[in-house]
Amino acid sequence: MDKITCSINRIMKAEERSIAKVRQTISDSSVSAIELLLKSKGKVVFTGVGKSGHIGRKLAATFSSTGTPAFFVHATEGVHGDLGMISKEDTMIFLSNSGETNEVCALLPSIEVIGCATIAITGSENSTLARFADVAIELYVELEADSLNLAPSNSSTVVLSYGDALALTLAELKGFGEEQFHLFHPGGKLGEKLSQL
Repeated sequence: MDKITCSINRIMKAEERSIAKVRQTISDSSVSAIELLLKSKGKVVFTGVGKSGHIGRKLAATFSSTGTPAFFVHATEGVHGDLGMISKEDTMIFLSNSGETNEVCALLPSIEVIGCATIAITGSENSTLARFADVAIELYVELEADSLNLAPSNSSTVVLSYGDALALTLAELKGFGEEQFHLFHPGGKLGEKLSQL
């Protein structure tokens, strides 16, 4: 293989290994998170900044399209009024690899007053966000995939994979089927395929 192909393979393998390693550490906190989400009478609200924010947007879309209404609030916008979107019936999911992201932690006093259920998905169970949340999910990743060990890659991929697993597990437990999927996704090739069933 040439140098470019080798680099791409090496990075993808690093992300695969990170998912596999974290998968072995999945604990009872995941069960608690699912139980909390199943009990929720409101929406699921994701928050984060940077790459965690991008992952949060994607996960909110996946939850919504598979039967669990969800939306994303950027943490910076949250402290400038968007926390008004959140009610006591909702469940807030904080995404932060360090669990110490200033913009996300700045939300905590208001979230405590609002009184909604909280889940933290972080790389450290001893972080501020993990200690605050009703349920803390630790997804520890030792190294990122880039040669500088700086660019969120392994860590963000692990959160994406884990978040998908939460969304799709909820969908299965709720009995979410093709008819409902088609209701939420009538367009594109998927909508066309489902309309023929």
